[in-house]
Amino acid sequence: MVFWQKKQICIFIAAIALFWSFSSNAYARETKPPQNSSIQPYLERVIDRISEFTLDNGMKFIVLENHDAPVVSFVTYADVGGVDEPNGKTGVAHFLEHLAFKGTEEIGTTNYQAEKKLLKKLDRLFARIEVAEAKEDAAKIEQLTQQFIETQAAASEYVKQNEYGKIVDTAGGVGLNAATSADYTSYFYSFPANKLELWMSLESERFLEPVFREFYKEKQVILEERRMRTDNSPIGKMIEAFLDAAYTTHPYKRPVIGYREDLLNLTRKDVDRFFDTYYAPNNLTVAIAGDVDPERVKELAEVYFGRFKTSSAPNPVTAVEPTQEETREVTVKFPSQPWYLEGYHIPALTHPDYPVYEVIGELLSSGRTSRLYQSLVEQKQVALSAEGFAGFPGNKYPNLLLVYALVAPNKSVEDVAIALNEEIERLKNEPVTTVELERVKTQLKASLLRSLDSNLGMANILAEYEAKTGSWRNVFDELKKLEKITPKDIQRVAQATFVPENRTIGRLLPSG
Repeated sequence: MVFWQKKQICIFIAAIALFWSFSSNAYARETKPPQNSSIQPYLERVIDRISEFTLDNGMKFIVLENHDAPVVSFVTYADVGGVDEPNGKTGVAHFLEHLAFKGTEEIGTTNYQAEKKLLKKLDRLFARIEVAEAKEDAAKIEQLTQQFIETQAAASEYVKQNEYGKIVDTAGGVGLNAATSADYTSYFYSFPANKLELWMSLESERFLEPVFREFYKEKQVILEERRMRTDNSPIGKMIEAFLDAAYTTHPYKRPVIGYREDLLNLTRKDVDRFFDTYYAPNNLTVAIAGDVDPERVKELAEVYFGRFKTSSAPNPVTAVEPTQEETREVTVKFPSQPWYLEGYHIPALTHPDYPVYEVIGELLSSGRTSRLYQSLVEQKQVALSAEGFAGFPGNKYPNLLLVYALVAPNKSVEDVAIALNEEIERLKNEPVTTVELERVKTQLKASLLRSLDSNLGMANILAEYEAKTGSWRNVFDELKKLEKITPKDIQRVAQATFVPENRTIGRLLPSG
């Protein structure tokens, strides 16, 4: 499963930037996007090839025709992520992503009726073990644990490992994977164009009648993932502590992978309940890009996904993070090179000023020409790397503009803090030059176009904008908004945002 990608120093951005990485895994690419002089005509041609429809049960479909190659990419976007989890059930969204590959009553089993009885027995034994643990009854725990192990082994005899993936592979599918973030969960892969109906069948079945088999085995896999990426990782521990300090109320404070105690206590019933709530058809968006006929897509969608029963929309996240009134600080000690972080609260993706924050992030850290690299790395040599970006740990709700740096040898986090503060004050007090602003705008537009330069990249970003902003068309409006940003906008937003009372500081220091 896709979860916390890229090199270690960029692990911070995984929860909100997964969709930018999809384009690099493209199954088929369109004609290369044009240079700035012809961007608008190119985008208009793309928009003309996009259609949409909504089934009677509320499930949305976005279809992009691209007949350059006989291939199609599919993204099923569930508008649910770590922020939607009930208190005490953190990690369930990511857990469900894993279990969605385990099959159905037909796929992944040799005898579901026999297997089903053992799965229910496992759930009963798990509940009895929890009771015995609460009573500290060691003998009972040992007895029940042995029964649990034997039952789990018996259930495994009916499992056809990775049958879903094998069906996809045999039919020529590639890139079968999924991603969980604070804001959403998405499932994606690509097929030859003549396998459209097979995708419809497979994808509808796994969300119509999923079987969460091997639940307890998968729990151990996820606990190990948490140990590797959080408990035994200096960066992971730092991020978890940093978000916990930066947020007091909003669920962005919680780790997507979940707290260990919550994961240990999760049951199959918890996952079932979460699935029933958030995988209703009116909470799903499907984006299909490639060599397809939109009318045929609609016809098949009504046959296969029209079977999903209409359900009430899940309750939205209503928690609002109170305005921060003073600087917050958190220090984590762990065997590691020192890191320094600063986070500032900013509005959500749908806010008119959000593109300004993206420009600020690009000004600070767009490669070797960026301000942070030039100042902290090249000139003052207080950091080995330094970056910043908006949208951490998600951008569906008000979030953070995060700036971070890996401290150079023989330098301290205080050296980095001083140098960083100087660059932030520059943004507040000195207007950005037209030349620098245009360079950053060009880089952001190029980044957006790269994400559109593949069937999979396009499908993912269309689904995401549809779910987060209410319309896939808003992704194309981003370019228009970027063009309108002025040096005064940068200065205005910087002066309002980069103030001590809006700041959270994180320090990762070597233990001892």
